[in-house]
Amino acid sequence: MNEQRKAKLSTQDAQIAKPSRKARATILATRPLMRWRGVDLITAAMLAVAFGVMFWGFDTLVYPFLSVATTGFPPLGELMLGIWLLPAVVGGLVIRRPGAAVFTELVAANVELFLGNKWGAAVLLSGVLQGLGVELALALFRHRRFGVVVAMLAGVLSAVFEIVFYEWQSYVAEYSSAWKAIYLGCGMVSGAVIAGAGGWLLVRALARAGALNAFPPGQEARETHPV
Repeated sequence: MNEQRKAKLSTQDAQIAKPSRKARATILATRPLMRWRGVDLITAAMLAVAFGVMFWGFDTLVYPFLSVATTGFPPLGELMLGIWLLPAVVGGLVIRRPGAAVFTELVAANVELFLGNKWGAAVLLSGVLQGLGVELALALFRHRRFGVVVAMLAGVLSAVFEIVFYEWQSYVAEYSSAWKAIYLGCGMVSGAVIAGAGGWLLVRALARAGALNAFPPGQEARETHPV
């Protein structure tokens, strides 16, 4: 009987000593939130430049073919929108400070404008609106939650801001109400999947690769996968 009790106690001790497999804790940006570090600005700018070059490549090599593919039902073309929302989501998830989403998206739009695109300077207005949608999503959680659900919400709100406040009037003003609703729905799906979930996965991949060691995602990756 005593041996059984000892074995039971040993098992309980082992369970207590065993590391918890709970979801990793969210690491917040250093306070105060409005005080950006130099590394924040440099990293956000580098991410934005990379995305701006990606925009140019997508605009030049991919967008024309996808546009032709959706000529039968043009509202489906808005399923591509999430590509242009990525900088705002990624910037917000990495820097985790107010203004990061707008800054990253707007710099990326400037790079796209400099390299050349079919929309001209209008991409700058889009950059601001797309960034504001992400800023709103992060502000709703007081810059304390940065999981995939929050990222997807950020992508959705970014799409809503872009479409409702700009594209409905500028690009698809002639659409019927039904087509505009479908157009918005396609943009929201794209924002949630491509920009939201895709951006979140990209940030995790960069963090695991060690590219974000100076930022909360990198610290979370190190705590989850200690060397």
